Amino acid sequence: MSDKPLDISIRQDSETRYFDLSSLKIANCMGCFGCWTKTPGKCVIRDDATKVYPCIAKSDKVLYVSRLKYGGYDTIMKTMLERAIPVQQAFIRIHNGETHHVQRAVVPKEATIIAYGNISDEEKDIFRQLVARNASNMSFSSHEIIFTTESMVEDQVKRILEKWEK
Repeated sequence: MSDKPLDISIRQDSETRYFDLSSLKIANCMGCFGCWTKTPGKCVIRDDATKVYPCIAKSDKVLYVSRLKYGGYDTIMKTMLERAIPVQQAFIRIHNGETHHVQRAVVPKEATIIAYGNISDEEKDIFRQLVARNASNMSFSSHEIIFTTESMVEDQVKRILEKWEK
């Protein structure tokens, strides 16, 4: 999933899905917890996010492409990741000595995050910490962060997709 349109091709017989978040209508999370109480596992907001978060939950590999802003995901990606909370339950568990939400049938995944933009070393460090802290709640069994420029994003994405197809 990407925060901007990408000129990439995915094999017809592939199970790989591509979401251009910039072309979707995804509202901000209201923090109502309806996805935990009223409609468990489903967001009460009926927009395009409901097509995306189930795919994230069942995927064993994910690729997130986002401009890096102030050491974090840019707005479009952050909004989508916040809207993916229905894949978690309200219940808390202890994992590696920390409290984390119990997942709803979420497949552990290998995550690759391509962060692009004019990125300072300080922003890179902050982002590495953010991804490491989020890894348990996002069911990452492993993760890799690739920092790049905007002009190199598509080349990096194509490289990752080629690796997945092997």
